[in-house]
Amino acid sequence: MVIDGRAIARNIVAGLAKRRRPSGKLAAILVGDHSASEKFLKEKARVAEALKIPFQIYRISGSASQSALKRLIKKLNTDQTVRGIVLQLPLPGNFSTEEIIPAINVKKDIDALRDDARVPSPAVGVVKTILEHVHFSATGKRAVVVGRGLLVGKPIAAWLTRRVARIDQFHRSHFDQKRLREADLVVSGVGTPMLIHGADLKKGVVLIDFGYGMRRGKVSGDFDFQTCTPKARAITPTPGGTGPILVAELFRNFFAINKRS
Repeated sequence: MVIDGRAIARNIVAGLAKRRRPSGKLAAILVGDHSASEKFLKEKARVAEALKIPFQIYRISGSASQSALKRLIKKLNTDQTVRGIVLQLPLPGNFSTEEIIPAINVKKDIDALRDDARVPSPAVGVVKTILEHVHFSATGKRAVVVGRGLLVGKPIAAWLTRRVARIDQFHRSHFDQKRLREADLVVSGVGTPMLIHGADLKKGVVLIDFGYGMRRGKVSGDFDFQTCTPKARAITPTPGGTGPILVAELFRNFFAINKRS
């Protein structure tokens, strides 16, 4: 089963459109030039327009100081017209993500980057939505998460730890092939095209791919879609899989954090 992420996202957005919109706007911060981030922001802007939510992108040069970024965040924190803040990751290497994230007002952190976030991680929301869609119960299952990033690997591994019988979390450059082949659920989000192949997996596995990279001029996920699909009970394609759902879950958080329905 190939999961149609666009259709799932449309259903989520349609449900949000029936609710009362939060007042104020959603602010997105983009530091430097990053083509993938630009694409993701365009999708967020498209959904914001569909929901009639004002959406503004604040751009900062990749050569700017960390203090300049903190000043912008402070300004958005105190701006009463801003009801949500998205810090587009990854940041350029001269910025400390660990120092910047705590500067975001927890009441506006719709990406759930802070440890004390008031809404769930959008990536966790994606996994929950997909597992419900394919009628997969994580209870008693074996799971593998590839990647340890703030947006995908870390929050998803923490969420699954409380639900599955066993979880293994691996780095992109090293994972236990035996554990991978035993997994009932594999979630990957490292952005290494075709990192995982069908021969690495058992029959009936559920595959959720957050990876986004370019291979031979085409967008590709972490799973080799051609060889993994025959093995999978369900698989998300790239593009058109987790990406649209992730944006929809972000807007679900925007509504939730403003406590208006």
